[in-house]
Amino acid sequence: MNAQVLNSSKTRLLDAALTVIRTQGYAATTVDDICHAAGVTKGSFFHHFKSKDELALAAADHFSQMADGIFSNAPYQAASDPAQRVLGYIDFRAAMLARQIPEYTCLLGTMVQEAYMTHPAIREACDRHISAHAGEVAKDIAEAKRLYAPKAKWSPESLAFYTQAVLQGAFILAKAKQDSKVAAESVAHLRDHIETLLTPTTKTK
Repeated sequence: MNAQVLNSSKTRLLDAALTVIRTQGYAATTVDDICHAAGVTKGSFFHHFKSKDELALAAADHFSQMADGIFSNAPYQAASDPAQRVLGYIDFRAAMLARQIPEYTCLLGTMVQEAYMTHPAIREACDRHISAHAGEVAKDIAEAKRLYAPKAKWSPESLAFYTQAVLQGAFILAKAKQDSKVAAESVAHLRDHIETLLTPTTKTK
């Protein structure tokens, strides 16, 4: 089997993991499920990964690289005003809610909810990637804070993590209710709150 075919089968397994785990959860997902979704044999799976846990670690990296590409090329990145980039980021996340639930929910959040006590390596990988994404959001928040809320006591890092907390919580509610409307409403409240924090005429906190 040549390198191109091997790389193709590995990518198919990783892409399948993103879909299957976000659809039915990490614990309920089996190697057979992923192989079936990827259209590869179990022999091919075990050529690339020793276990489902090893696949999960690779899938976390794969998901994060995919997300990095999407967000780094998103339209809001072109805004010159950092506050508009922050609000544009939230609008971009809100627009994703028009998709099916498994298509917009976070693989990292899905896995860490189940694995944080039982699979330390998976928890650490999810934490690393979620924190890295929040760190990118914090860069624009920090620039906007310097311009519009320099005396505010909150930190850009804490506000960036707050955005992720609301988004992950919104995903959980959407799953629970099987309806994206509740998630969209939560994200709208998030936008209103951050817009208030970054509006110069409002009282800083």
